[in-house]
Amino acid sequence: MNKIKTIFKYELLTTIKRKSFIIMTLAFPLLGILAIGAYQILQGTGETPPVAEKLAVGYVDNTGLFNDYTSYNNVNLISQPDETTAFSAMTGKEIQQYFVIPEDYLSGGVIVRYTLERELGISGEVASAMTEFLVNNLLTGKVDDITIQRVVYPLSLNSIILDSSGQIAENQGGFANFIVPYIFSILLIMAIFTSSGFLLQGLGEEKENRVMEILLSSVSPRQLITGKVLGLGAAGLIQIVIWLVSARYLANMASSTIGGMLSSLSITVEFLLVSLIYFILGYLLFAVIMAGAGSIGATARESQQLSVIFTLSAVVPFYFISVIIDKPDGVVAQVLTFIPFTAPITVMMRMGIAEIPLWQLGISVVLIIATIIGLLFVVAKIFRTFLLMYGKTPRLGEIIRMLRQA
Repeated sequence: MNKIKTIFKYELLTTIKRKSFIIMTLAFPLLGILAIGAYQILQGTGETPPVAEKLAVGYVDNTGLFNDYTSYNNVNLISQPDETTAFSAMTGKEIQQYFVIPEDYLSGGVIVRYTLERELGISGEVASAMTEFLVNNLLTGKVDDITIQRVVYPLSLNSIILDSSGQIAENQGGFANFIVPYIFSILLIMAIFTSSGFLLQGLGEEKENRVMEILLSSVSPRQLITGKVLGLGAAGLIQIVIWLVSARYLANMASSTIGGMLSSLSITVEFLLVSLIYFILGYLLFAVIMAGAGSIGATARESQQLSVIFTLSAVVPFYFISVIIDKPDGVVAQVLTFIPFTAPITVMMRMGIAEIPLWQLGISVVLIIATIIGLLFVVAKIFRTFLLMYGKTPRLGEIIRMLRQA
């Protein structure tokens, strides 16, 4: 026990003294404070932002119906007598683009747009201006102004989430509630990979430079791996706690200072608790895998290459982010929640969008713990069998054969 404690203290102190660890730990809260401070400074100067130059958009009206309402926000619509004149105005930089309204527009509704620049599509600003231009000219004098406004802007949608009793739910979701878990899911995976990566790197280097032989002459493989995992895990836990505490204060500062979309920004105690649980479990899971990869690889670089297949699986939820956002309680989101390697990130994302049933969290946690225990037995054999093997990295078949014999 004393040997495990000694290794634990050494790994913990060595890790928290690393410049990379200190910079990464302090970067998140410092960047948040700087961003909020910069916003306050800009707001305090009282300077109004420069007025954007109006877009000049030409149009050729072959129907004779569109003459009025030619200015919309940042877009000015300029009538052109014909297409030749419009093209000359566009090449002469007098207009940026032009539209042609054909004579059969009322029956067909087709309008042709011409531009000199390649682009993915028409800008929303120009499209909105053209829509208002057409609607206002077609309906003015036929219906009242209020009806015209409703045709142009048919709805302003407000969504309200109710709880099971029919009352307005405290957590209304939305972008502000999603962005914090999303950002924190990135920080969470960075913290897990940083801590477990230090373990992988340390084992690879110690094996490569033969320090491992000296260590194993004083401690058992079980004591060595236990002390390293706990020490690096404690360092990662310190990092994640600092981020969680600072994130809660930063969220309060942003909601009170910036307001607007961020006015409802908040971090609940439940979110903090779940984040800590999944960090600890996620770290233990990947630390066990890194320990196995570190003992198999002949060098630190080869060990990192072996671990890539598992580390890539952790970021799979980012590839399904649109599906998770669209259906947070769907099959894909639930399956990724139950897969131990993808669970930490998926749970973080889902918590920002919807309430996750406790039974799903419970099953997810149990599956991760079961996976950790199962991997521990396998990695313990790998650790004993391959830790002092040098030279060529064994193939998969050789690993399986030697594990059966271990």
